[in-house]
Amino acid sequence: MWYPATVTVAATAEPVSLVEAKRHVHAEDFVDDDAELALLIAAARDRVEKYCNTRFATQTVVVKCDCFGDMARLSEAPVQSVSSITYVDTDGVTQTLATSVYELRSDGLESSIVLKYGQSWPSIQTNSRITLTAVVGTADVPAAVKHAMLLSLADGYEMRENAAASAWTAIDVLLSNFRRG
Repeated sequence: MWYPATVTVAATAEPVSLVEAKRHVHAEDFVDDDAELALLIAAARDRVEKYCNTRFATQTVVVKCDCFGDMARLSEAPVQSVSSITYVDTDGVTQTLATSVYELRSDGLESSIVLKYGQSWPSIQTNSRITLTAVVGTADVPAAVKHAMLLSLADGYEMRENAAASAWTAIDVLLSNFRRG
């Protein structure tokens, strides 16, 4: 079982630029709303990432699981690289799993960590957690996902109050093919 991830290094670049956001909401000619738009860009990305269960900006996360069998399907995707995998051995000592034991496999949507030929997972202390630290996210955000982010931030820019959402929106339609279970 995977536990919720903690972002340890936040995204430094957004999939939607301030220029793109300003163009989308017709605010190219002034800077008064730049801070608000920057906030809405980050909020739109966060909304889309949670909806799709996929990271669309490069960031570093720490996530824990119960056993090495959980590595067959990582809870975070796409994974660019693994920084470390740590575990508590049967003697109660925290160990870092050698990179010679495993390899990362990722198809851009799903990611897994598998054993290299001839290797085996180490034994872990009962009731301990395995900790995966990884760089996740993608630089190639699909056009439909980017458009959903623009629609989301435009909604926040135009409707500065809390409003009821309809049951099925254009954002849902755009993102439906990018959701991970």
